[in-house]
Amino acid sequence: MDSYDTSESTPRHSASSRLKDYFIGATPLQKRLESVRKLTSFIPTPPRRKIPQCSQLQEDNDPQKVAFLLHKQWTLYSLTPLYKFSYTNLKEYSRLLSAFIAAEKQKGLAVEVGEDFNIKVTFSTLLGMKGTQRDSEAFLVQILSKSQLPYENREHKVLWTGWFCCIFGDSLLETVSEDFTCVPLFLANGAETNTAIVGTWFQKTFDCYFSPLAINAFNLSWMAAMWTACKMDQYMAATEFLWSVPCSPQSLDISYAIHPEDAKALWDSVHKTPGEVTQEEVDLFMDCLYSHFHRHFKIHLSATRLVRVSTSVASAHTDGKIKILCHKYLIGVLAYLTELAIFQID
Repeated sequence: MDSYDTSESTPRHSASSRLKDYFIGATPLQKRLESVRKLTSFIPTPPRRKIPQCSQLQEDNDPQKVAFLLHKQWTLYSLTPLYKFSYTNLKEYSRLLSAFIAAEKQKGLAVEVGEDFNIKVTFSTLLGMKGTQRDSEAFLVQILSKSQLPYENREHKVLWTGWFCCIFGDSLLETVSEDFTCVPLFLANGAETNTAIVGTWFQKTFDCYFSPLAINAFNLSWMAAMWTACKMDQYMAATEFLWSVPCSPQSLDISYAIHPEDAKALWDSVHKTPGEVTQEEVDLFMDCLYSHFHRHFKIHLSATRLVRVSTSVASAHTDGKIKILCHKYLIGVLAYLTELAIFQID
């Protein structure tokens, strides 16, 4: 069972308010994205999707960077296209964002770009983190604390990490001009105050905006089916579901853990379309789980709300938290999240 840190899942009110202020609201230039909004707001849910596969482009991945991304809890956001973003200016962006963060943390003090502060910001590309060659290159942003030790002994502590990507994002790429860089999926790990500061700098610099990306029960069911369908060399965790029962004065949670091989056997019994997952199969898979649970515990799970799914591939929570656990299916997991992020751009 994957645990979700209380400190991250229940942020302070002030931090949440800042996120709302920074991440919601359009600017004049964003009116040029009206065509994107019209095209994505009414996209019907596809009746079928491919089972996640390992992408050939993953061969270009930096194993150390990929390992760093796995097994961490990420908070999800959707992001409108970046205006006039350039991959050749990543070093300059590092300096500018460092100065901006320092200014935000030392309000009222003049800040010179390049001045030596106790934090350092780095931008770096994530090669191979894409579904097709046409997708924008993924990139990583980190806030590091500077050590006071001599330079040769310095070790930087990672305070905050965020990464931007676009996996099979053709539906968005086809609707924007070359002035825009499409990285609709943003994942953050660290203090929400830092996420808010980084977010407002991106909004001011690239005329974009962020929106928290929640995952509803319908999409959690799709994730459960697609991830159960993935062939694993070795199962590392049970397949687990968490349902919330609305009641007063306090809500009740129901946890349902299944051996991963049993979950895969159940999926195989309802799966009829090689290489694909259909809506009918997702519904049948979940109905079988509901029936089995009712037979043993006389509880109708269909009357509750699915809030979390966890498998050996990944785990996801309805509040927009995700952990990716398997390198082999990293691209497949990100592809579905990219689809959800694009759909949310309205």
